[in-house]
Amino acid sequence: MPNPYREIFQAPGALAFSSAGFIARLPASMVGLGIVTMLSERRGEYAIAGAVAATFALASALITPQVSRLVDRYGQRRVLMPAATAGALALSGLMLSTWAGAPSWLLFVFALLAGLMPSIGAMVRARWTEFYRDTPQLRTAFAFESVVDEVIFIVGPIVAIGLSVSLFPEAGPLAALIFLVVGVPLLCAQRRSEPPVRGDVAADGASVIGVGGIQIVVLVMIAIGAIFGTAEITAVAFAEAQGQKAAASLPLAVYATGSLIVGLVFGALRLKVSLAMQFLAAIALAAATTLPLLAVTGLYSLALVFFMAGAAVSPTIIIAMGLVERLVPARQLTEGMTWAMTGISIGMAAGASAAGILIDAHGAQSGFWISVGAGVAALLVVLIGYGRLLDARRETLVCEAA
Repeated sequence: MPNPYREIFQAPGALAFSSAGFIARLPASMVGLGIVTMLSERRGEYAIAGAVAATFALASALITPQVSRLVDRYGQRRVLMPAATAGALALSGLMLSTWAGAPSWLLFVFALLAGLMPSIGAMVRARWTEFYRDTPQLRTAFAFESVVDEVIFIVGPIVAIGLSVSLFPEAGPLAALIFLVVGVPLLCAQRRSEPPVRGDVAADGASVIGVGGIQIVVLVMIAIGAIFGTAEITAVAFAEAQGQKAAASLPLAVYATGSLIVGLVFGALRLKVSLAMQFLAAIALAAATTLPLLAVTGLYSLALVFFMAGAAVSPTIIIAMGLVERLVPARQLTEGMTWAMTGISIGMAAGASAAGILIDAHGAQSGFWISVGAGVAALLVVLIGYGRLLDARRETLVCEAA
């Protein structure tokens, strides 16, 4: 029986850039949670920890699409190195300020500047698209990268929380910094798989966020991101309330494991249903799995509910990336994919901030109400914008002609 995942790695350089991308993407699962753990350990408050983490996530959401637009115009190697360097310096400043007990406003400044770190997931997916555009293998490649994301979100939280709690509060973000400064140069060294630059993307000043279908995808990703952001900070607070703060990484790892398993299966399928219908089904499942969060009573039940909730994650991201590939011109693919990932970051910022406030005021479990509201919002957006998603291929042809 043919293995679709083995087939995609037959392309020269595929294993090399995907492996480098894994290292460079680890900070994506570590920085936000590392900030929460670091500041809650140092200052004993979840509101300030969630607000600083939200500032980083929101800054990243606003800045990374612009970085990716520069990538589409000048190429990955020329843009990623300076962007990663600037982000690494800012993250270093945030850690030093936390350690030194600096004023809170300085924490927000460094968190804002740390948003310069590029969206590595979009860079890797752009390389896969260059290999397998308009072929069934592209769906498999997106599924594989979604599974890689889940592995990252299994490993990253364990490392970030474990180091910060067992060694010193800044240890988690420090590990993320190391992965960033090692992984990005490794990825940039893979020249043979780097997507070519296709014309002057910025000539007409138009961003792909103006495409109606992309707006729907991004809005949905914002709501899905809010579920993720709430899960992270609430899991930490919930575990602390149980007297087992270091164990917070376990339900988060189970969450990612559920997504990983379903993602592997989903990526091997060849479905005849439209991407729009698949997207609607995935979002409906994501919304439904937020409801049991309100009934959890301990870490074991939280892990069980997180496992079920994770089943909707990989399919949602895989389908979203497939929609983006159809909605945007090839010359702006990296920007389009980054906007989708940006939606998740914006939602994580909002979810973490809102959950932090609720947790400080009403206890750990109250944060899950943000997840329920976000799930309902995501479903409503898909229902309202369903027609625009059905027109994905037509919008692409119009953009290319322009």
